[in-house]
Amino acid sequence: MKNIRYYLSRKNPLTWLAALMAVASAVLQILALCFGLQLSTANFWFQKVLPIWIALGFAFIVLVRGPKEFYRSTKPVFWTCVYFAQIALDWNLRLQEAPGLAAELGGGYALFGYKRYVAVCWIIYLAFYFIYRMFMTGKLKHYLILFFMGLLPFAVLLYDFIYCVPGLVLCELLNKLANVLLVGSLFAAVLGLRIFTDGKYHPTWGDRSDGRQLRTIDGMSLVANYIMPNRNGASNSIHDKLEISNIERYIHKKRAEGMENFGITHVFLAAYVRCVAKYPGINRFLSGQRVFQRDEDIQFTMAMKKDMRTDGEETMIKLHLTQTDTSREVYEKFNKAYEEVKSTPLNSSFDAVAGALASIPGLLLKFVVWVLKVMDYFGKLPKFLLEVSPFHASVIFTSMGSLGIPPIVHHLYDFGNLPVFVAFGRKYRRQELDAEGNAVTRRYVDFVMNCDERTVDGFYYATVLKYFHKLLRNPEVLDNPPEEIIRDID
Repeated sequence: MKNIRYYLSRKNPLTWLAALMAVASAVLQILALCFGLQLSTANFWFQKVLPIWIALGFAFIVLVRGPKEFYRSTKPVFWTCVYFAQIALDWNLRLQEAPGLAAELGGGYALFGYKRYVAVCWIIYLAFYFIYRMFMTGKLKHYLILFFMGLLPFAVLLYDFIYCVPGLVLCELLNKLANVLLVGSLFAAVLGLRIFTDGKYHPTWGDRSDGRQLRTIDGMSLVANYIMPNRNGASNSIHDKLEISNIERYIHKKRAEGMENFGITHVFLAAYVRCVAKYPGINRFLSGQRVFQRDEDIQFTMAMKKDMRTDGEETMIKLHLTQTDTSREVYEKFNKAYEEVKSTPLNSSFDAVAGALASIPGLLLKFVVWVLKVMDYFGKLPKFLLEVSPFHASVIFTSMGSLGIPPIVHHLYDFGNLPVFVAFGRKYRRQELDAEGNAVTRRYVDFVMNCDERTVDGFYYATVLKYFHKLLRNPEVLDNPPEEIIRDID
């Protein structure tokens, strides 16, 4: 079974029990702090602030993110292991300072010896974390392994709690009870896990908000990402031309059907969308030295001028297309976005963000851009920034035909994750000989495609280009959705 992902339903009583136990653990930690003794700065942060943050964070994940993104619970589980490891180490230091305390407390300390006890605790907690993470990411698919591993830290805490109760003051009693509830909430959540059965892909650790990580990609492709870390330095360009007689007849037909502004850009974009349906590799992108796939979300961006003057205002539009979009749907989405920008003042979301950045002093702006690059590297840019950014998309088109010049070889941007830049030139005529040797006049459009070679290889791009030509020789096929949509590798 592929892509096993787990979730917690809010209709499951175990979900609410897990959240309640986590909140109760945080409350007991606060009460223990009220009745507690003086703590060092390190112990205050590790033994009070950290467990309270863990407990409340886990309760939030269980109730809010559990139905869709329960894999995010791996983070509080990791910090829980750090917390318990620090507790064991702290007890080790206290017992070294007071050798008679171990004999007085008895239990695990007397049975194992405090150094061996610390080692056993660390091994159990770390082993549980690694198994838990493998389970949440689908690498480990045996539920019983996680179930029994969950019993181990729970059993250690119960054993420790039972044997040490006689020698504890109130604050220590509250601490240990809070620890039992914290691990118990995790155990209740594990018991309540359910598997997604809708057949869809569900995000997991390592995915981004704008794409899923490809984990079965070949090793050479991964190594190339480190050898060529910059997108602009890893780009390849191809110059080609299209004979547009059939495309122009198709455009006239569509305009006669009522699509008044239907043009060559709509045809090219609809053909590109159809290429993604058959060859999904061109919808990949590279970020943080890892390759990701956008799947059914095809993000198209295009620069446009509100007025065709040298001092005319310029802005960007972004469309979200899917593999099933026909030429009509592409036309409607494109024109809707175009008219929204064309008929309103220059106040789009892109312009607002660009204006805000432009108002920052130069040296500070350089630092802000560096911070944004670091956040983007780790996939932590907010969704609203990804949405307005023209540098985060599947493809960008630029039409030189409206300017009356040939297509340019446009660079890719090192910021963002844009993998393909396509530039189209002006239309022109050429005198050629047909199959019978007669002179004919044909109309062409030149274009340049600049591609990031780290997402797919040259053979793949060449295959896509041939299919692109095939579609545009018979553009009527773009009137209907594709018969089959190919899914990219896992």
